[in-house]
Amino acid sequence: MQIDIKTSTVQPIRNTYKYVEERFGDKIATRYQEASYDLQEEINFHYRPLFNSDYEIFDKEKTVIKMQDWYALKDPRQLYYGTYTLARSRLQEVQESNFTLTEKNNLLAYIPEQVLAKISTLLIPLRHYEWGANMNNSYITGEGYGAVLTNAAMFCTMDRLGNAQFLTRIGLIIGENQTVFLQEGKNDWLMNPHWQPLRKSIEELFLIKDWFELFVAQNFVLDGFIFPYVKYVIHNKFVPNGANTIVMLTAFLNEWFDDTSNWINAVLKTTAAESENNKTQLIEWIEKYRPQAFEAITQLNEALGFEDQIIDFVKDQFQTRLEKLKLV
Repeated sequence: MQIDIKTSTVQPIRNTYKYVEERFGDKIATRYQEASYDLQEEINFHYRPLFNSDYEIFDKEKTVIKMQDWYALKDPRQLYYGTYTLARSRLQEVQESNFTLTEKNNLLAYIPEQVLAKISTLLIPLRHYEWGANMNNSYITGEGYGAVLTNAAMFCTMDRLGNAQFLTRIGLIIGENQTVFLQEGKNDWLMNPHWQPLRKSIEELFLIKDWFELFVAQNFVLDGFIFPYVKYVIHNKFVPNGANTIVMLTAFLNEWFDDTSNWINAVLKTTAAESENNKTQLIEWIEKYRPQAFEAITQLNEALGFEDQIIDFVKDQFQTRLEKLKLV
C-alpha cells in the first residue's frame, strides 16, 4: 500500500484587520500595528466626566500641542504587550542574577564603608523619585491621546514602579535585609535640604494639567539630568574607589534609561516637526524646567561632596541631546 502525503495551502480571507488595512494597505501587518493603531476611543461618549467636565473623557484639547495625526508619535521600539513583557522579563532575570551573586558572595563587604555610605545617600532616596515618576506617567496614560503614545506611557508607568522596587532591593542588600537604610533614604527625601529641590519639582509636577507638558518635564528634562548624573557618579566616582559591584546592581537603570530615551526622543522630534508652534512650545517647556533639574543635581552633588565638573558634564550632555533634536 502506498500513502501519498500532500500539503495544501490555505489562503487567508484577509491579511489584517480593516482599521489597519485602511491605514497601511491590504497587506500583512505587524503585531505592533495591530495592537497600537486606531484604537483610541473617539465616539459614543455618554457624558463628560464629573471630575473634569470641560473636556470629553478622551479629548485632544487636553494639551496645547496639536497633531494632525496623533498616531505619528509611534514608539520606535515597537513595543506592545507581548514584546514589552518579554523584554522586561529578560531584564528581570539578569538583575535577579546580579542581586543573587552579590548577596551570595557578600560582595558589598569589599566596598569601603565611606563609599558605601555615599552610594546609599545617592540611590536610596531615588526610589521616592521613581514613585513620583510612576504617578506622573500614569496621569499621562490616562489623559493622553492616541494609543501608540498612551500604550508606551503605560509601559513607562510600570517601568518606574519596577525601578523603585529595584532601588528598594539595593537598600535591603546594603542593610543586610534590614530597613534601616530605607528609612534613612525616606528621611533624606523628606527632610534633607539637598534633596528638597528635586522633591519640590516632582511634587509640583503632580499639579500640571497639560499631560504633554508633564511628559516633557518628567520624562525628558528631569530624567535627562538625573539619570546621566547617577551614571556618571557611579562609573567615575564609586567604581575607581572599589565599588565595582554597584555597576551590576544599577545596570537596570542605565539600560532602562537608554531604551526609554529612544522613545522620548522620537516623540519630541516628531512633535516639533509637526509645526513651528509645537516646536516653540516644547522649547518653552524645556527652558521652564531645565533650571529646576539643574538645581536638583547641583544640590545632590554638593551633598556627596564632588567637584562641579560633574554638573558641567551633565549639562553639556543634555545640551547635546537638545541640539540633536533641534530643540534649541
